[in-house]
Amino acid sequence: MTDSHFEPGSFRDRTSRVFYRDGAVLRGLNAHAAQEWEVLNTKSFFQQFMTAGKLVQTEQVEPRDEQWDEQWTIVLKHRAIPFISYPYEWPFSMLQDAALLTLELQAAALRADMTLKDATPFNIQWSGSQPVFIDIPSFERLRPGEPWVGYRQFCQLFLYPLFLQAYKDLPFQPWLRGNLEGIEPAQCAQLMSFSDVLRPGVLSHVILQAKAQSSYAQTDRNLKKDLRQAGFHKALIQANVGRLQKQVAKLTWKQTRSTWSGYTDALPYTDSEQAQKVDFVRRVTHSRHWPLVWDLGCNTGAFSRIAAENADYVLAMDVDALVIERLYCDLKQAQARKILPLISNVADPAPNLGWRGLERKALVARGTPDLTLCLALLHHVVISAHIPLGEFISWLASLGTALVIEFVTRDDPMVQTLLRHKADHYADYDLEYFERCLADAFEIDQQETLEAGTRRLYYGRSKRQV
Repeated sequence: MTDSHFEPGSFRDRTSRVFYRDGAVLRGLNAHAAQEWEVLNTKSFFQQFMTAGKLVQTEQVEPRDEQWDEQWTIVLKHRAIPFISYPYEWPFSMLQDAALLTLELQAAALRADMTLKDATPFNIQWSGSQPVFIDIPSFERLRPGEPWVGYRQFCQLFLYPLFLQAYKDLPFQPWLRGNLEGIEPAQCAQLMSFSDVLRPGVLSHVILQAKAQSSYAQTDRNLKKDLRQAGFHKALIQANVGRLQKQVAKLTWKQTRSTWSGYTDALPYTDSEQAQKVDFVRRVTHSRHWPLVWDLGCNTGAFSRIAAENADYVLAMDVDALVIERLYCDLKQAQARKILPLISNVADPAPNLGWRGLERKALVARGTPDLTLCLALLHHVVISAHIPLGEFISWLASLGTALVIEFVTRDDPMVQTLLRHKADHYADYDLEYFERCLADAFEIDQQETLEAGTRRLYYGRSKRQV
């Protein structure tokens, strides 16, 4: 981060703007947002949720007049989030828990005659397995007779993606990556079969909403005005929020098997080899303190946990959604706060998205690692994803990271399995070539061959660091 700049993803909000200065996260509020903040700051639920860690720690501070834009009336300071992530990188249970936190906050706000004008998962971030709501200006006073304006957004970005995976076993991540506004009611309705209409929430939140949206789109009628004239009141919003809480909490993703979910059950390691590998990783991770560690292809997160022993924060990333789902549930049960599990394909990472590619940042633009674990991954990247070996090593070096990497030779059963039904066009998957590429980009400090002789571990520092 530079010493003074704004957060591009916040520029659609005309009432506030997020800035980073000297490592601090600041938010300017205009006159309207400032009035809402002053009310919110008096509410007991606001303080209670902050104390519980469910709302980002926030305080009002004095601006530095010589640097602050005069359009902002007051300045808030937020506690920094360890690493920004997006809902298209989350597994099912993470999106579900983010939805439940949003509903919990809306229910509490309603009891205090306030409401959430925005209900998007992009307003939720994570402290390990703890969801944290970060968009303080989303809270506004509830105007008599008005509906919950965030309801449609909640459906499109929370409820419909969860329905898609729970009811149809279709991953929601590509939908949210492909459209930052989520799934439209009409789109979701088309995806539901006749029998799906009988499932909880589909008729009321999908079918009827799609029909209502279509009906109002063809007239000049004003929905808010019609509701106000019909005597709409807060109790109806509260009842809807209560129903949503029950429906979302009951949703489950029932998949039990995926490509890599059973990988550890068939590991090609003996117990002594596994102990050797664990010892190597622990020696490296305990050789110094690491602010940020990436564990690429983390699977069960065993090595992420080892890294977390001597790191500020660990990103545990895997392409397999079920693997990350199970890891998140384990971390949640343990109340882990130093490991963030994310669905991420190293061969097809999420790019910069949104207006001018500035609203949602690519992974490397959000923070590069001080140490990267790349264990039992390289052969999948080269042989399964067809990424040239030299290209992958070059990318790792471009991160400026220290590296623990495992090379699995062609004699290994896993590599033989990957090549079994392929024409072997992978001449670059060669130990000698790998070591040459690695030595060109990294200063190698340690290396070790596992007992069976088909797997080798290396630890090096990017020459950009040296």
